[in-house]
This record gives sequence, structure tokens and C-alpha cells, in this order.
Amino acid sequence: MSVTEQPPPSPGPGPEPDGDGAAARLRDRISADSLTTRRDYLRIVATVSGGLAVGGVGVAAGILHRHGDSEALPEPKKVTDRLAPGQSVAFRFPGDEDRALAVRLSDGSLVGYSAVCTHLACAVLWREDRGADGELYCPCHEGVFDARTGEVTAGPPPRPLPKVFLTEQADGSVWALATSRSGEPAKEALCRQFGDSHPEAAQQLGCPGAGRGGASAPSEKGRT
Repeated sequence: MSVTEQPPPSPGPGPEPDGDGAAARLRDRISADSLTTRRDYLRIVATVSGGLAVGGVGVAAGILHRHGDSEALPEPKKVTDRLAPGQSVAFRFPGDEDRALAVRLSDGSLVGYSAVCTHLACAVLWREDRGADGELYCPCHEGVFDARTGEVTAGPPPRPLPKVFLTEQADGSVWALATSRSGEPAKEALCRQFGDSHPEAAQQLGCPGAGRGGASAPSEKGRT
């Protein structure tokens, strides 16, 4: 008998229905339903938590895609027509799935970074009002990176942000040219990507094994 059903009325005078027994059966049913609900809830929490744990382990172990993993030099990409001091712009580089951020610091320096936190891959933002250079901030777990270097200054991120190397053309447009891996020196990153495909640039950078001679690379107004 379900808890919504009521016993048929007695055909005649007699004892009242067993109120204590009906109440006990109702309590048992509610308790069983509550137990099922709790089990379902715990199962959902365990599934979601497990997924987050796997994602975190994957990022930490380098299993998942990381910014700058490719050995090949990416195609140059125009980031913006102009970037004034105190401004930032989000873009995608080197691939369509790679979130990046370009920032013009107050002194005119142009810096670019992966916008994927090295902790659990949350989005990284630039907060201009935090110090002379502002700061790069991950709101998921309060991670903070130095806006000038990309190094970790607070929170749980284990590694600095990978860099995106930018250049500014004579018309003021900003272009992304190459990337680095987290913590990789700039020269090593550029030599790794320019390598044999751009021997003139590799020679100008002083890359080990770079060929001698050859035409000089076009001069650019920019900073990396």
C-alpha cells in the first residue's frame, strides 16, 4: 500500500485504524526516499570531483595540452590595430583553442602571455589597479602572476605563465609571433621555433648552430 492510499472505511462500528502503524510506515518510506536521494547526490558529487581531480592531475603531469607545446613556428597573427598604455586585449594564439592576453604596461612595455592558469587551467585576467604594472590574476583559486615577467607571486599555481612574443609594427598594429613553454628562456624558445626554417632570424638571435651569412631580417619596431 502506498503512503497516499487510505484504508477503506470500516463497514461498521469497530476500532479506529492503527494510527501508530500508519505513521511508522510513512516514516519508513520517507527515510528510504531520503537515503536514495543522499546516495544519488553523493554519486553525482563523486563523479564531478573525480573529473576535476583527473583534470588537475592531467595539467600537473603535462598530459593535457599546454600552451607552446608545438615545435613548429606558428603563423604570425594580428592581435589588434593599436594597444595604448594601460590597455589589454584577449586573443587566441598559436591555435584557435589557445587563450592568450596582450598587455601594454604603463611605461609602454608590450607583454603577452598564455591566459590559461598553470594551476587548473582557469582563465587569467589582467587587473590594472594592482601596483605599478598591474597583475595577472586567476580568480578560480586566487593565483597571481607578475605582469612584467609572468612569474607566480601568490596562490597555488606551480609554474609561471608561458609567454607570447609580440611585435609592434610601424602602423601601431600588434602581432603575435611565437610562444614559450612555462619557464622556458626567451632565447631558447625562439631558437627552438625559428631554427632551420628562419636561418636569418636564428642567426640574429645567436642561436646555437645558426648558419652564417644570409640576408638580414627586416627591422621591426617592437619588443619581445
